Order: sequence, then C-alpha cells, then structure tokens
Amino acid sequence: MNFTYFNLHPSILEGIESMGYEKPTPIQEKAIPIILKGDDLLACAQTGTGKTAAFMLPLLSKLAAEEHDPMFVNTLVIVPTRELAIQIDQQVEGFAYYSPVSSIAVYGGNDGSNWDRQRQALERGAEIIIATPGRLLQHIQMGYVKLERIQHLVLDEADRMLDMGFYEDIMTIISYLPEIRQTLMFSATMPQNIRKLAKTILKNPFEINLAVSKPAENILQAVYHVSSTDKLNLLASLLSKKDLVQSAIVFASTKSEVKDIERKLRGMDVSVMAMYSDLEQKQREEVMRSFRNRKFQVLVATDIVARGIDIEDIDLIVNYDVPADPEDYVHRIGRTARAQSDGVAITFVSPEQKRRLATIEKFLGSKIFVVIR
Repeated sequence: MNFTYFNLHPSILEGIESMGYEKPTPIQEKAIPIILKGDDLLACAQTGTGKTAAFMLPLLSKLAAEEHDPMFVNTLVIVPTRELAIQIDQQVEGFAYYSPVSSIAVYGGNDGSNWDRQRQALERGAEIIIATPGRLLQHIQMGYVKLERIQHLVLDEADRMLDMGFYEDIMTIISYLPEIRQTLMFSATMPQNIRKLAKTILKNPFEINLAVSKPAENILQAVYHVSSTDKLNLLASLLSKKDLVQSAIVFASTKSEVKDIERKLRGMDVSVMAMYSDLEQKQREEVMRSFRNRKFQVLVATDIVARGIDIEDIDLIVNYDVPADPEDYVHRIGRTARAQSDGVAITFVSPEQKRRLATIEKFLGSKIFVVIR
C-alpha cells in the first residue's frame, strides 16, 4: 500500500512525495480513512509511529479540496509542549508545501516579540493552529482568535497534557468551539482519565489501539549497577568511544542535575549541551537545531525531550537516573532505534533506585541485561 490508496488531494500527495514518505505506517493505514470520512477518533499510539501524519494528512487533504474562509481557523491541534508544536508546524509546512493552506504554532515563552508575532498571525487568520493550551487560552481571552468555524479539533499526546495539569485549560478552550465538529484524540497510553475525557468530548468515536507498551526490539537495553558518585566517570568513559557513539541523549531527573552533568562533561572535553525548562525558547530551538545537525555529540536533558521530539540516528540513550514511571522509561529509550535503525539504551542504577528498576522490569515482563553489578 502507498499513499495514493487514500485518494488524498494531489497537492498533498505531492508534498508527501517531496518529504520522502513512501509507505504508510500502521497508525496511518488505520486512521486516515476514518478521519477522511469525518468520524471522531480515539487512537492509542506511541511517539515515533507516524501519528502526526496520521491526522494531518487527511485534514490537510480536506482543507485543500473544500472551500473555506482562510481568515477563520478550520483546524485546532492542541499539544503539551512548545517543542511538539514547532515540530508539527514544520511537518505541516512540508506536507502542505504545494497547497495554499496556512498554519501557525502558538506556544509560550519569555520573548515578547514571539507573542506579538503570534497575535498578528492570529488576527490575520490561519487555517491551522498548533498550540499549547496555556498560551492559546491567553490569546483567546484577548478576543481576536476566530474559533467559531472550527471543523476539526486534535488533542495530541492527551495523556501527557493531563499529566501536566492542562485538563481545565483544555475544557475551557473547547467551550469556545462549535459543538458540531470532528474531534480526534491521540494518546500514548489509555488510563481511566483519558477514557473519561474521551467520553466527554468525542461523539461515537472509532477506536484504534496500536500502543506498544514495550520498547522496540532493536533497542539493546542494559543496566549498570553503580554508586551515585561513580556515575559521572562511567558516563564519560562510555561517551569517549566516539567511533561508536556519535550522538547520545543523557536523561536526568532534575534541571539542577542536568546543569551539573553538562558542566562536568565539558570539563572532561565532551561535546555537550543541555536542555531544560528554564531555557528561553530561542535557546531551546537553537540547541535542538544544533543537535539535529550533529554540531555536538551529547544532549543532556530532563524529560522535556522524552516525548514528541523526532530525531533520527541517535546511537545511545543513557538514563543517568532510573525514571520513577515505567512509561517514562519507555518514552526515554524510544528516542533511539528510530526508523528501523538499531540503538542502545543504558540505565545507571544506584542502590537506592533498585526498587524503581524492579518496577520497570515488571512492566516490561523481562529482566534487563546487567553489564556491571
């Protein structure tokens, strides 16, 4: 099967071809026909399965084919983080390159000029808004966002948004939308609160469950039992093998730890940069751009980049700390072994974190290979 099977608009097919997409992924195969028919959808699929294209391609095809007023928002995509908003907006730009569809990413930050650019774009009108809940709500309350003709609402990474406390913001935004619309919910997990939200905002939805609660088979997972004081030297030793490790992400639990690791690795002559919530938006974008372009070897980060960021060819993931939630473990190590490539995920386990490791292994249903005990 290829994308011509779905009878998408020719301009969107041209965009798909120019972006190098050849065959639809399983979530795309199942979701695109449902969305094209206009039905509501509740889909469980992990990051990295192609879900952005699964909802954007059919929506863009509709926009390209149907008459609508470009001054009014047609499609609203709500996402948990600014990084994901930017990423989806970039994909929309690629898919819609040969069509006149316009989009804008709306997200928070300390940059006043960023707010002004978003306000001006929203006042002029954009057919697609990709937004974080808090910032979008601020713009809505200013009175210039035209939502009365919304036809499509997408909640992406809905579980993450609820974890981050966005439920009230989401429901307030929805209160501004027309009741008659197509609503799509995508979530990596399907806990009770997601099902409760789905019952509230979806109408007779189709359900797709492609979530793989286990890491990809082509990720080699390993555990190093090591004291907290020895973690840094072990990390530096692993990263020194530059012929084997050209690109790595090191996950730590707190931003203070991230800053500390970055500083100490720099002192050990490791090419490294850090990503955490205190960075201004321009800084975060520059760090991610530089990492994608292989301008430095190691990205040290909190879980801010564990979900929703699609970077290929990452050789190594290191959990400097054992994550408290098994789902976070799966999302962290899922940054490697993208697009059918292989990858390595190593977890440092200090004595006080052995219980967390046991919880993860129980969740996975298997023991993780131990390199150092």
